[in-house]
Amino acid sequence: MAELCMKVIHVHDAVGSVLCHDITRIVPGESKGPVFRKGHIVRPEDIKVLLETGKEHLYVFEPLAGMVHENDAAARIVAAVVGSNLVPGDPKEGRIDLVAACDGLLRVDVPALNRINGLGEITMATLHGMQFVTKGRAVAGTRVVPLMIGEDKLRCLEAAVSRPVIEVLPLARARVGVVTTGSEVYYGRIRDAFGPVLRKKFAALGSSVMGQTLTSDEVSMTASAIADFLHQGADMIVVTGGMSVDPDDRTPAAIRASGAQILCYGAPVYPGAMFLLAYAEGPGGRVPVLGLPGCVMYHKASIFDLIVPRLLAGVEVTAEDVAALGHGGFCAGCPECAYPVCPFGK
Repeated sequence: MAELCMKVIHVHDAVGSVLCHDITRIVPGESKGPVFRKGHIVRPEDIKVLLETGKEHLYVFEPLAGMVHENDAAARIVAAVVGSNLVPGDPKEGRIDLVAACDGLLRVDVPALNRINGLGEITMATLHGMQFVTKGRAVAGTRVVPLMIGEDKLRCLEAAVSRPVIEVLPLARARVGVVTTGSEVYYGRIRDAFGPVLRKKFAALGSSVMGQTLTSDEVSMTASAIADFLHQGADMIVVTGGMSVDPDDRTPAAIRASGAQILCYGAPVYPGAMFLLAYAEGPGGRVPVLGLPGCVMYHKASIFDLIVPRLLAGVEVTAEDVAALGHGGFCAGCPECAYPVCPFGK
């Protein structure tokens, strides 16, 4: 980085200049602290405050050709990388944070993010991508390391970014059909506990359960229930229960018998290993059919929270995507997690 020159100027000539040091204000018996920090660009309304603190002369940085102030640099980074549904805040000590403008799926182009942070003197940090975020949540921030950064460095970043590095995708309001399997529930031996949980979970994502059908362990009955929801125009179908490998567990076979094409059975996610993802053809196109293991019913966060928001955001989920969930897919349910932000969204 080029050296910055410092000079002394009268406060009345300081508008537009960059402060070299913090300016402290003391209110006797009340407070003492910086009223302006190093790097602050002096505004006309600041002159009165500076004079009140006893500052008639200031140390400021001499403007240098080809150098950009940290606030302006952060604004240019934001303009280059930010996609839809993100609102930048005001610069604060050179940093601009990004806030979600709606509920949705946070999508981050991680390779592009890594390239940006590898340029040197430019930093950007985000939450884990592919998680559900609510409107108003801060999801990322960016700033440059020096007070002034070379124009060429910013141009390098701007030339390297061809699509949004970070964006929030709104979720579709899906109509979800629920098929609950198990003779113990179908014959009334125990009360179904899955339905209320799923209604609550989908409601939190802006979707609704259009209906719930109870079936026994008969493959044909469950397959017929899936087909019925398809004909009714369900946007998504979830099948609960019977996802383990016990002889009486017939749910995967029923999903296959319904005509759905199974994409994957099993996921490297705990809780949620016995997860199944399939697609069926409905009147309006492909419909995801999910086989949900029992853990979804009683764990606060599970495979449900990693997959369903992606599907509602219209993101194609492949078998490779599911396989990649192993890194970060372990949740011990502990109150103090090793992750700064839990990939399960807890």
